[in-house]
Amino acid sequence: MEAEASTFETCEMLATFLASTPLLSDSWKLCSRANATAPQGFVANQVEDVCYVAFSGVQAVTGWDPGCRDFVPLDTSDNGLFSAWRRQGEEEEPVMVHAGFLHMFLSTFHTASFQTQIFEIMKRSKSVVFTGHSIGAPIASLSALWFLSHFQSISSSPSVICITFGSPLFGNKSLSRAILQERWGGNFWHVVARHDIVPRLLFAPLTPHLHFLLQLWHLCMPSPYLIEPAVQLHEHQTSELFRFVSAHVEATSREEGAVRPLFCPFGNFMFCTNEGAVCVDNETVVVKLLHVMFVLGSAGSSIIDHFNYGDYVGKVSLQFLSTSGFMEGDLPESSYEAGVELALQSSEIPNHVIHNDSLFQFQKSKPTAAMRLRVAVIQNVVSGLVKDCLKMAKRMGRTPNLNSAGVAIALSKITPLRAQIEWYKASCDESDDQMGYYDSFKQRGASKRGFKINMNRIKLAQFWDDLIGMLETDQLPHDFHKRAKYVNASQFYKLLVEPLDIAEYYRSGMHRVKGHYIKHGREKRYEIFDKWWGAKKVGDEESNKRSTFASLTQDSCFWARLEEAREWLEIVRTEGDTRKLCMLWENIDKFVQYARRMVEEKEVSIDVLARNSSYSLWIEELKELRLHLQQFPPSFPTLLDGRVVP
Repeated sequence: MEAEASTFETCEMLATFLASTPLLSDSWKLCSRANATAPQGFVANQVEDVCYVAFSGVQAVTGWDPGCRDFVPLDTSDNGLFSAWRRQGEEEEPVMVHAGFLHMFLSTFHTASFQTQIFEIMKRSKSVVFTGHSIGAPIASLSALWFLSHFQSISSSPSVICITFGSPLFGNKSLSRAILQERWGGNFWHVVARHDIVPRLLFAPLTPHLHFLLQLWHLCMPSPYLIEPAVQLHEHQTSELFRFVSAHVEATSREEGAVRPLFCPFGNFMFCTNEGAVCVDNETVVVKLLHVMFVLGSAGSSIIDHFNYGDYVGKVSLQFLSTSGFMEGDLPESSYEAGVELALQSSEIPNHVIHNDSLFQFQKSKPTAAMRLRVAVIQNVVSGLVKDCLKMAKRMGRTPNLNSAGVAIALSKITPLRAQIEWYKASCDESDDQMGYYDSFKQRGASKRGFKINMNRIKLAQFWDDLIGMLETDQLPHDFHKRAKYVNASQFYKLLVEPLDIAEYYRSGMHRVKGHYIKHGREKRYEIFDKWWGAKKVGDEESNKRSTFASLTQDSCFWARLEEAREWLEIVRTEGDTRKLCMLWENIDKFVQYARRMVEEKEVSIDVLARNSSYSLWIEELKELRLHLQQFPPSFPTLLDGRVVP
């Protein structure tokens, strides 16, 4: 038996808990009402201090083909409506969404009725539930995303949850990652019927098929009493569509194909069956369950299930009152295995009769013993696949947190290395040579102390590079970079150690080989730490002016900028081209203004102002050069202009 660190399997328990609340039933009732009475719109209902907003699954498709699969960046839509989702660097893939679904959301968003509803929510509600069925579901999700991103900085804003039914996928991998990084994964719950084709539809290129289905939705969804929508489809059409989608979902679940899928699930998925429900939030496991449950259905059930959410919600809502158990003697050995078995029961796999036409049709012929045996074997295989999915979800969900604990231990172990560098800086600042921290390390000799500090610098760099590698390969929680402990630790490391990296870069002459540090030598980790710190919310105490000099210079690239300014000053002495001289003096003047501001605002450490520091010596050289130019002006009158040579 597989050893588990956690003693409980929670996917079935979580689904049962959600079903025990009125959220599911109230949301579906309002969705049904929106489908029947508010085509291309939404309806709202206030239940005490909770406001439900349901978007109709009947939307206009004239002139727009959702099957085109066109992606558009979310952050550039509608004059920055989602500007908070702007990517931080060119190397990052932008958050992209389906152009058609975004267009439908924007059409609704700009209506007077929607704006009025948002105003009422902010005034009267403590919580808001955005919900929608079918193609109304992406509108609900985008509304929740907008609400979360727009009002997240307001402490008194209502809490938000989004519950969708039969929602098609509409965003890329970057959207899923961004939602996890913002810690909003728990705000989204997608209810999926076991065989519903719509949540699987956009795994395949389905332009004609999707348009055909949308026309069917228009006919069916306004009628809450519709029982057999599939009768309006020809059997060969449904069979062809089912096989086509099934093949693409299978390829995606196995990560096959030359091109990775455009669309990626996000949030929590609640898979509903006649026996209960299970909840998973790992995107890989979601895709695998979308495949396993879908192939156990049939062409007809894949259409019918899209209209059966009322039945599923009713059964699931009552399921928590019933008791699930095991036959005597079948009780699993651990609570974890018991949880897996309960989740397997809720997935309805053990008792599922396979309806796939390519296997058997019990309706047309009496099954033989061999046929029953083959069905039993297939069901055991599928049950094993589902068990593997559930265990994978547990394992993949737990591993990042375990790794995070390991990183915390590793961070505590490298703290003495950082402390030794702090002691080294203090001793340099107090040294009689008055060179300061940066210059002492840059001009160090073959001393034991200098060697040890350099090794500490290398070991700290390795720790942070390993951490970033784990984060980029999803081995750490997606919100790891927002945790104050690591944001502050990385910022302190950057301010303390990057000056040493700059000193070593220029000491070894790498600037002559690769170019100056900022553009050609700066390590990726420092750019990442800049983003982490830039995204940190600044408190009042951090925005106040300093009364004393900082313990560490607040621009970790200060010395790299000085090294460039030193080169400019050397070139000025020999440059004869007037245009180039003007540019050099402009650059020097900009650096002088930058450095003066840093000193005046006390954003530098005292080592910058040490008598024999590179900065102090450079200032003296600049004064001498300007005095020399005033006493012995060159033959270029423009150089005497105070704007160029102050």
